[in-house]
Amino acid sequence: MRPIGVETGVLITIIAVAAGWFGACGRQPDDSSAAKPVPGARSGFIRLSAEELARAGIEARPIVRGPHRVSREFPATIQANENELAEVTTLIRGRVVTVQVDVGADVKKGDLLALLHSTELGLAESAYVKAAARLHEADLAYRRAKDLHENKVVSLAEFLRREAEMKTAQAEARETRNRLELLGVSRREIERLDREGTIRSDVPLLAPFDGRVIMRNITRGEVVETHQKFFTVADLSEVWVIANVPEKDVEYIQKGQTVDIVAAAYPHALFQGAVTYIGDVLDAATRTLRVRVTAPNPEKRLKPEMFALVRVYAAPDADVLAVPLSAVQSGPTGKVVFVQRAPAEFEARTVRLGPEYGDVVVILDGLQDGEPVVTRGAFVLRSEMERHKIEPAP
Repeated sequence: MRPIGVETGVLITIIAVAAGWFGACGRQPDDSSAAKPVPGARSGFIRLSAEELARAGIEARPIVRGPHRVSREFPATIQANENELAEVTTLIRGRVVTVQVDVGADVKKGDLLALLHSTELGLAESAYVKAAARLHEADLAYRRAKDLHENKVVSLAEFLRREAEMKTAQAEARETRNRLELLGVSRREIERLDREGTIRSDVPLLAPFDGRVIMRNITRGEVVETHQKFFTVADLSEVWVIANVPEKDVEYIQKGQTVDIVAAAYPHALFQGAVTYIGDVLDAATRTLRVRVTAPNPEKRLKPEMFALVRVYAAPDADVLAVPLSAVQSGPTGKVVFVQRAPAEFEARTVRLGPEYGDVVVILDGLQDGEPVVTRGAFVLRSEMERHKIEPAP
């Protein structure tokens, strides 16, 4: 074999050096700052650099086992208490003379709301006064005939005629009085007619109880009919909150139960009430049940037609382990949470979930009491886990 000359050896050496240089240029530098599995650690561990940790904004807190109270929230509308609500109308057709109150006015029982003038009332009172006068005359004639008959001065036929006239006058007087009562005339006004005999055609519209005027539909000078509603007076010291409860949550509602009420107008205020009625029939379209909550309203802050939420609490579970929903991520084999092992080390842990209660979820298996769980920034850790194909710990 022919020996390799010096020139050839030098050429080979140059080629080898060049190949080594180009090979080194082709390799990527080792990025020791990127998130990666912890060398030598068991499966599921992730390590972040200081820069990545600060950028992710990760927060962790220990979870502890203890009682947990289940709550449910249902949309609701505030309404006036219908047991303390009155529509002010009239039984007599008339013309509006004056209106004394407006919407929002607080009134006492018997306060004048408006005054009507009614020709119909005048005619009815006139008929009553005339009937009362005829009755008085017939009664006197009957008494006189009775005395004369007992003294054998008038015949029995005359006495019976006077008695019949008196009974007819009594029937007419009762009829006209009943007519006044059907028109809504008070007993006091009828007694005044008996005493004075003067006719008044004014019809007062009075407040039925202490409350607030929440509706007015009357104007001075208009002619009103008996079917119209002029005022709505409500006692708003107690209101109804009508909630719609989905079928799946009916089990949480019980009559007499104390609940919390959050009005949309006062998002940071909390009102309380009691369940006073639970519907017997489910709404076929919405699959919800109507529930009524009666709530004290001494400051009149809750107003009819406001939107609200009714928050119901069930009996608390005595011993559960729960984490915020933000801590739970989807992993390759199920749900995953991240447990902080060191300031920059985290373990992906597969967990088995229980029921959700608002913004938390019960952990049935996979975590221990007191372990620090990542509650903020878990999505960043999941992305690193997927990028490096790290399998979560079972």
